[in-house]
Amino acid sequence: MKQVWIIFQTEVLDNIRDTRSLIIGVFFSALFGPIMMGGLLLMIGSSFRKDLEKPLTLPVQNPEYAPTLIRFLESHDVITVPAPADPETAVKVGDVDVVLVIPEKFSEEFSSSKPATVQLVLDSSRQTSMVNILRIQTLLDGYNAYLGKLRLVVRGINPEVTDVIAIDKVDVATPQTRVMMLLSMLPYFIIFGVFSSSSSIIIDSTAGERERKSLEPLLINPVPRRVFVFGKILSSFPFSIANLALTLIGFGLVFNVIPLEKYLGMQLGLNVTTLIWIFLICLPVIYLASAIQIVVASFARTPKEAGNYLPFIALIPSLPGLALAFFPVKSNLWLMLIPTFGQQLLINQLLRLEPISAWNIITSVLATLLVSVLFTWLGILLYKREQVMFRGG
Repeated sequence: MKQVWIIFQTEVLDNIRDTRSLIIGVFFSALFGPIMMGGLLLMIGSSFRKDLEKPLTLPVQNPEYAPTLIRFLESHDVITVPAPADPETAVKVGDVDVVLVIPEKFSEEFSSSKPATVQLVLDSSRQTSMVNILRIQTLLDGYNAYLGKLRLVVRGINPEVTDVIAIDKVDVATPQTRVMMLLSMLPYFIIFGVFSSSSSIIIDSTAGERERKSLEPLLINPVPRRVFVFGKILSSFPFSIANLALTLIGFGLVFNVIPLEKYLGMQLGLNVTTLIWIFLICLPVIYLASAIQIVVASFARTPKEAGNYLPFIALIPSLPGLALAFFPVKSNLWLMLIPTFGQQLLINQLLRLEPISAWNIITSVLATLLVSVLFTWLGILLYKREQVMFRGG
């Protein structure tokens, strides 16, 4: 352990002296996630709130065929304007969000108590239009229900006969779960930051030393090769731990200091306890990141080649975090056996304020450590080969 400690001290001091790389590798990558998340929340929240507060302007084609419907819409703060000559083209190119088309036969169908058809021309792929589309759809559904009950009353029928089932909703959603699609991106930034923070240090201590011709005199010392591998892996830990801590502090500031309730209508909070649990859950990932990267960087012939490989190594384990935003996955025990994915599922549970099984945490930690040990063993095998000193593994 004394020999490992010497290697550890040497590598850490060398990286501390390289101030510029240290700032970029640790601080900038740590701030990237919180800045991106905060900007995204503010942008989406501000846009959503503005769309809800401003009056809804609705282009209507043939409004004279449905005067009652037009009066109903205008009574709900909808400003009706003449529709463009070609509604489909206008919506497709983004000139308008949605167009209400009233067919000529609307009056005849309405008067004969038949379902009167109206047409909404919209583009569901245009996300910026969805708020206005949902608003007009809700108003039309309300108008439909209102007139349906009036028709029953005119015929002497109690409107309640159509209400076969009374639904009493018990909403167990928390503010976190209502915006979970955005919060589910947080594990992605955390895992990506952990891998990114250690990559420059690993590159410098492997391919970088080989290019500087300092790896050969280091390895010819009468010391087991595993000592060098352990020392180089451990030397990245302080920087990765600092990156993880700064990233979580940044997210804590974003969710607790920025007045998100002004934009989203709710305040999202990451308390200190949650942040500490996320920190502890991600600690095994730090070991995994360093172990994988030292194997990959040892194969590379030059630092430039290693620099091309390691960004992809950081991207692959962090991508499931983005997938979780669109495809929610239940945290089963067997999923905890997948390194980094298990941690991201646990982080999601913490963000949703859900109870977490202790077995899930233990399984996730042990599985990640086991894979990390396997990659460490591969790294030791590579360093036992003489080729590692000259042209990579």
